[in-house]
Amino acid sequence: MEYVENKQVEEEQTRGIFQDMAKYAPSKIVGTLGNALIVPVYTSLLPPDQYGLYTISIALLSFLCIIFSDWVGLSGLRFFRHHQIMQDMPKYLTTLVFILTFNILLMILLTYVFRNNFYSFFHIPAKYFLAILMLIIPVAIRALLFQLIRAQLKSMSFTFSTILNQFLTIGLSVFFVKYFNLGAMGMLLGMGVSISLIDLLLIYQSNIMKWFKVQKVEWSFLIPIWKYGIPIAATSLSAWIINQSNKFIMNSIKGFSEAGIVGVGYGLTLPLLLTIFAIITVAAIPRIINMYEERIDVRPIISRFAGYYLLISLPIVTVMSLYCVDYVNIFANEKFYNAYKLIPYFAFGTFFLAITDYTTLQYHLANKTYIDFIIKLVSGVIGVILNIILIPQYGVTGVGIATLTANVIYFVLTIVIVLPGLRLRFPYKTFVKMLIAGIPFTLVYIMFSKLNCGYPVFKMLSLIFVFYGSYWILDKVLKK
Repeated sequence: MEYVENKQVEEEQTRGIFQDMAKYAPSKIVGTLGNALIVPVYTSLLPPDQYGLYTISIALLSFLCIIFSDWVGLSGLRFFRHHQIMQDMPKYLTTLVFILTFNILLMILLTYVFRNNFYSFFHIPAKYFLAILMLIIPVAIRALLFQLIRAQLKSMSFTFSTILNQFLTIGLSVFFVKYFNLGAMGMLLGMGVSISLIDLLLIYQSNIMKWFKVQKVEWSFLIPIWKYGIPIAATSLSAWIINQSNKFIMNSIKGFSEAGIVGVGYGLTLPLLLTIFAIITVAAIPRIINMYEERIDVRPIISRFAGYYLLISLPIVTVMSLYCVDYVNIFANEKFYNAYKLIPYFAFGTFFLAITDYTTLQYHLANKTYIDFIIKLVSGVIGVILNIILIPQYGVTGVGIATLTANVIYFVLTIVIVLPGLRLRFPYKTFVKMLIAGIPFTLVYIMFSKLNCGYPVFKMLSLIFVFYGSYWILDKVLKK
């Protein structure tokens, strides 16, 4: 069936997306502030080797969640509207809960059988590995419930829960580390208690008990969920290989302290930037899926919001990279000073990674996520090879080069491999106006460099203000 343009629906959904963005924005902004607090707080509490152990533990947690749980929640979001229309939500939710429970039990079985292989391969102590396995249970439940709330367009509930989760985790982690002297284990314990409490809140907010009734598993539902979700898991694993495997490679070559440096560079870029950039996608994707299910051409609206992403992201990552030394001095303990070398590479790597949310949406809409998996896996393998080659010679700089290269390759492949009828329209007008607004931005940066005056924060904020002020004036002039 042909997908047709519907300007009226497009404008209605655009307004709806902006309204949802306004509702989601507090959670993302506060989430960004929370992520910004994590690095200075945690690096002041922990020495480099303990922070490195914490970083490795979180990366391993992410690795296991990608394989066994995250894709179940994303599948729940993708097919929620379809089953809502079909009025078979109890069977659908039963199927999701069955898959998640089965996956967690399978994970526990496999990790127990191959526990020694995990200890040696990931270079992690046994007690930390056990703590991670226990932590996965509340994390997996949270991931599913968060996606169900998104599917119901309950943006305010999502916002409140996210903010509470962020600060409750930080507060409890600091409490366990400071008063019980538990080191990196205190961080994991704080996360576990916080997320378990948030799960109870999410069960209430999602109103899942109203729909959920234990029924016979509908086996016909499993194939679409597996067909959609398993490639997503493989794709996310490939992204993990690109952006987080470097911590393990660094740890195996240089030790936990150097892995802690990589963890700081990662913590000051990808979590912060993706949280801000996700203000658009967290609001837009559920509505775009609904439009696609209703046979409406979604390319214009995807392109429009891709332009907004460029407008938000490029100035931020540019300023962050130009003042990388000052940026690390502000947000990290002096023991982690060398992390500044990673900031430009990780910041622009995150920029290219985040823009693929728009270029790969075509694969998700067409339920051909295996394409995304293949191209991301290729990029990830290249990234691993580069890490192994570059780290011994260039240290943390080699990690940055490898990560940026892998993310750029991934982005390039997503704009080359396009499905029929879903080619993204590049937002040329927005990009040209950004280039023009970049001229006064560049002049002010040169002036700051020559005069060598003012506080770094003042310079960074001034450059952002100059860029957006120039863009706004240009936009108004062109409209007239």
